[in-house]
This record gives sequence, structure tokens and C-alpha cells, in this order.
Amino acid sequence: MYSYIARRLAFGALTVIGVSIMVFAVMRILPGDPLVAIFGPEGFTKLSEQERAGYMAALGLSDPLWVQYLAWVKDIVRGDFGHSFFRSESVADMILRRGPLTAEIALISVVLSWLVGIPVAIVSALRPNTISDSLVRFISILFIAVPGFWVGMLIVLALLFWFGYRAPMAGASLLADPVANLQLVVGPAIVLGLGQAAYIARMGRSSLLEVIREDYVRTARAKGLNNRLVIALHALPNALLPVITLSGVLLGLVLAGSIPVERAFGTPGLGYAMFTAVSERDVFVMQNLVFVYAVVFVLLNIVVDVTIALLDPRIRYR
Repeated sequence: MYSYIARRLAFGALTVIGVSIMVFAVMRILPGDPLVAIFGPEGFTKLSEQERAGYMAALGLSDPLWVQYLAWVKDIVRGDFGHSFFRSESVADMILRRGPLTAEIALISVVLSWLVGIPVAIVSALRPNTISDSLVRFISILFIAVPGFWVGMLIVLALLFWFGYRAPMAGASLLADPVANLQLVVGPAIVLGLGQAAYIARMGRSSLLEVIREDYVRTARAKGLNNRLVIALHALPNALLPVITLSGVLLGLVLAGSIPVERAFGTPGLGYAMFTAVSERDVFVMQNLVFVYAVVFVLLNIVVDVTIALLDPRIRYR
């Protein structure tokens, strides 16, 4: 088991290195000049060539690309993620301040997706090809197809025009102000959670339909075991293994999905910071936030792989 975990961590480290190279390259390929983003088109034209060269050197963007990459990796190892072009706040402070909100949204959305998706999957799988099953499949496809940010904007507009309600704009920690904190995260969490629940319901239904046809399930029923106990004790635990894998992937995708959803709700999390950085072409903020997102996604996949290996005795650690 320990060798399996070590192998997964080694593959994860190689993936992170590859992602860092890709992120660095994409940030340098993007069109536009950082000085134009900082000074604006008019201000940029007023800079002399010497001033432009001085600013680029101060930003570390005039060095060869391999020097820039190694300097960036060195800063990351030291925990220095650089500073925004437009704000005095460092990217590390931004992550520490805004990250908990995005993490709360992701965790609440995953819990909600299970609370909604698993019961729906069970009902649909136990009554296949009925009206309830067709309705569940239609609703799940609908929630998969509808963009989360569009649903978020509809919710915001409905709350504003019908109830005159606006969520707090300033960030609030869960411990300092739980009520304000929940007002910030509950809307995005519901939108993202319902979207994930649709995937969970479809995967859970397919997996449970396959499992309940297995021989050991028929044997349990032949022994006279109650059908609810057969599903709860024999079929459902095995049917949930693919769902756990899917949940790990969805939890990572929630980080990307939170960008437009946080923007729609005005939640000051990392997703909103990423949206602002892209709009302002704040290269260092974009580069480091994308890298942080990638690292979190890789770690989530490692955790899911190890969890599945612990739960499924058929998996070998060699």
C-alpha cells in the first residue's frame, strides 16, 4: 500500500511539473503586453524604450524564458507567489483570504450533490423505464446542459427583484461571521451542487443497474433477505465506487466552474479573483492561481485513487 501511495505521489509530482511548464508557456504565448495592461494604451505610448525596458526588467520579464521559469519555480518553493500589477496584496495573501470561501463552496456543493444525486439514482435504478425514471433522466440532462453561471444570474435577479435581497459583498470568515459567510457561499454552492448532482445521479443509476444484476445480489435475494437490505448492504456500496471517483473529478472541476458562478453571485472567492485577473490581464495572478488550481486538482485525484484502493479489495498495489 505504501509503495502504491509513493507511486501515485511520484506521478502527481511529474504531473505538477508538466502543468507548471504548460501554464508558464501559455501565459507567455497570450497576446498583449503586460505594460499595456498596467499603464493602458495611452500611457504605454508615452513610455520611452528605456522606460519600457526598465519596467520589464523590474518585473523579471526581460530575462530568457528558462531563467523566468526557474525563478518562478524557486519563488513557489519559497511560498512567494508574487504580487498583482494593480493591488498591493500579494497572491499568497489573496489565496489565504479568498481560498476558504471557494473551498467552502466546493465542499458544500459536493455534499449537496450526494444528498440529492444518490437518492435520485436509487429511485431511478430500482424503477427503470418508468415515468419517474424518465423524469429523473430528463431533469439530470437539463441540469448538465444548463450553464451554472446562467442559473446563478437567474437566482441573483430573482432574489433582487422579488425579495430585494442582496448577498454581502465583503468577505466574511465562517468563524468570525457565520451568517454573512453562509450568505456568500450558499448560492454558488447550490448552483454547483445541483449541476454535480445531475452527474452523480446518472453515474449512480448506471452503476446500480449494473450491480443489481450481479450473481451475489441475486443470491442475497434468494436467501430471503429484504430488498432494502440487499440494496443498502450489498449493491449500493459497490455501486458507489465509480461515483466516488466521479466526485473527486467533479470536486476539481468545481474550482474551474466556480469562476463564472462566483462572478455571477459576486462572491469574493478565488474564482472571482481569477475572473478579475483575466479581465485585467494580471499575468502573475493568473499564472499562480492557475497553478494552484492544477495542484489542488492533482492532489484530489491522488486522494481519490488511494481511497478507491482502500475501499475496493480487487485493486492490487503492485
